[in-house]
Amino acid sequence: MLEIFKSNEANVLEKVETISKGCWINLYAPTEAEINLVANDAQISVDLMKDALDDEERPRIERDEGQVYIIVDYPYITHDDSGFPTYETIPIGIVLADQCVITISLKDSPILDDFRKNRIKEFYTYKKTRFALQILFVISSYYLRYLKQINKKTNEIEREVHQSLKNKELYAFLALEKSLVYFTTSLKSNKVVLDKLLRFNYIKMYEEDKDLLEDVIIEKTQAIEMAETYRSILSGMMNAFASIISNNLNIVMKFLTSITIILSFPTMVASFYGMNVDIPFQRAPHSFVVPLLISAFLTSLTAFIFWKKKYF
Repeated sequence: MLEIFKSNEANVLEKVETISKGCWINLYAPTEAEINLVANDAQISVDLMKDALDDEERPRIERDEGQVYIIVDYPYITHDDSGFPTYETIPIGIVLADQCVITISLKDSPILDDFRKNRIKEFYTYKKTRFALQILFVISSYYLRYLKQINKKTNEIEREVHQSLKNKELYAFLALEKSLVYFTTSLKSNKVVLDKLLRFNYIKMYEEDKDLLEDVIIEKTQAIEMAETYRSILSGMMNAFASIISNNLNIVMKFLTSITIILSFPTMVASFYGMNVDIPFQRAPHSFVVPLLISAFLTSLTAFIFWKKKYF
């Protein structure tokens, strides 16, 4: 999909049909024809554009003939077969060309929706450096937002797992821990790109641009610390709750075993008195009461012993 936007004279974003100076070109899940069209009009390398379409591409920054090419990872939400939300990361390419800014990715990102719907303050397509830094800032804020969602879901699962004897909650913990691994890896790689932007003169920045970049780095550092903290907590909780689930199962098995032993005494006594041999009290007037009393005594005694030992 190819979209072209441009800030008009009133600094309002509008959709246009042709590529011109100061515009923003957004490509997501593009066709080969769309890639070649943009590459020819903007005079940039096709291979560089296709790098962002590789979901295994690592974040990096390059500069070639005055054009700056940035690849960073941004978070997005998917759902597994059971409908449980999982969080992954995917690359997005930001090209600061001579005439325009180009964004390219495999999916239509909600991060860019904030720009398309004019939700970002002081966003102008012709301010290329500021635009790129604003994208990086929004990506950082989405990481923080999703990390808070992960923490919230962790607390919800924690409440459910206390009485659980199933593996569903552990699978949910595993999915969240996997998401945190993706986040931590991508955040650290993104921070390397940001540090290079700050230390090296890849793009021309004014003082307010440097302030924005420093804010992005602070947000990214905070997200890294949160991801690592949540990951450590989640890992410890998985181990603890695995033990809890196993212990709950042992308690149930102990209870059922105790009940089985208790109920075996009436069966055993009845079996003895059902034998075709001479047995005590078989000709007594109340001979049927004798096995009942013996069964009741053995059952009560065993139940009392098990209760004292806290088997149930």
